[in-house]
Amino acid sequence: MLVLGGCSEFDYPADRTVRESPIPTGRAAPTGTADTYTVREGDTLYQIAFGAGLDFRDIAQWNDIEPPYVIYPGQSLRLRPPQGRQSQTAATPAPVQRPDPSTWQWPLEGEIVRDYNPGSPGKRGIGIAADPGSPVLAAAAGEVVYSGDGLPGYGNLVIIQHNARYLTAYGYNRALLVDEGATVAQGETIARVGASDARPGELHFELRQRGEPVDPGDYLP
Repeated sequence: MLVLGGCSEFDYPADRTVRESPIPTGRAAPTGTADTYTVREGDTLYQIAFGAGLDFRDIAQWNDIEPPYVIYPGQSLRLRPPQGRQSQTAATPAPVQRPDPSTWQWPLEGEIVRDYNPGSPGKRGIGIAADPGSPVLAAAAGEVVYSGDGLPGYGNLVIIQHNARYLTAYGYNRALLVDEGATVAQGETIARVGASDARPGELHFELRQRGEPVDPGDYLP
């Protein structure tokens, strides 16, 4: 299958209620998530939430962290809600207040060599093969909330927060071309394709909705 760059409208009826609703109360961590995490030098709340498959606002709420979500090396963070506490995530302001993207585009032209597998115990995204060094494009406009190599298994990784609901992640890069805090436009080059364990040129791409991986094929053209 050949993936072509482009964009399409998305206003999925099944998503409309979720799109405008607050985060559900009493949200629990995914099965298998550790109870705590000790912050290391260079960690960000977005990075930790992404690695745990959680919404960063939940972790902030469970640990009484207020915007701008500053954390410190050695700090122990809860990755599960304290017993007896009701979630107040909906009341926690998100740092990126944007509407849902009206369009998405593929981050790369190439062959899909790894399909989305919702039951995968590891990374849940797709693999797109391309020539090493090919430009990796932002699937939609947003803010770069992570740019680095601190998440095991992802190599050089960029995470873009598009709004309070959606983020995208781009792994296995040879080079990262954007810094944390940068605002990027849809289609802007954010990285260069690097190698995976299986191929000399492959992009790992994820789309997450409120911290949970979803099938990019359901959203992209």
